[in-house]
Amino acid sequence: MASAQLQGQRIAFLVAQEGVEEVELTEPWQAVQNAGGTPKLVAPEAGEIQAFNHLDKGSTYSVDETLDAADPGSYDALVLPGGVANPDQLRTDKRAVDFVRRIFSAGKPVGVICHGPWTLVEAGLVRDRTLTSWPSLQTDIRNAGGKWVDKQVVVDQGLVSSRKPDDLPVFCAKILEEFAEGREEVARADATET
Repeated sequence: MASAQLQGQRIAFLVAQEGVEEVELTEPWQAVQNAGGTPKLVAPEAGEIQAFNHLDKGSTYSVDETLDAADPGSYDALVLPGGVANPDQLRTDKRAVDFVRRIFSAGKPVGVICHGPWTLVEAGLVRDRTLTSWPSLQTDIRNAGGKWVDKQVVVDQGLVSSRKPDDLPVFCAKILEEFAEGREEVARADATET
């Protein structure tokens, strides 16, 4: 039976048309579904995305919304899976960078794993934050003003980061916790306005 901790929440999974590490898409997706949330696959173009298992092609997945149609305001949280090619393509797409910036500026929680922080670096969103990633990104993160640490999972102001697929169990547990807390914070803010 699914938990209801994310009931009614729409979670954007932002990926490029190809290159996302399959398990970094599918395991958090399943965790969101099991918690009662509704994951949506957002990509630059309509149709399908091609996932990879390291360097080998994996399955394809249908895109729910394109970046041109997706409204960051209609989502409660964001997941940025890794894979080397995936965030490298996203960081060169102005629409993707803008989508991520708008999620952050609204104070919504974000989960990012592996090479995913490249998109955050491009968007100027790691300055004065502590996060982790695949080790090869540590210089990029530091050069962008962030603090890189080697831990399974790090949480900094609603940003949940992890290093690699081996960290997925703790990553998935922590994003569910942060996404649920994000909903509670919005509800508290709404209550004080009325």
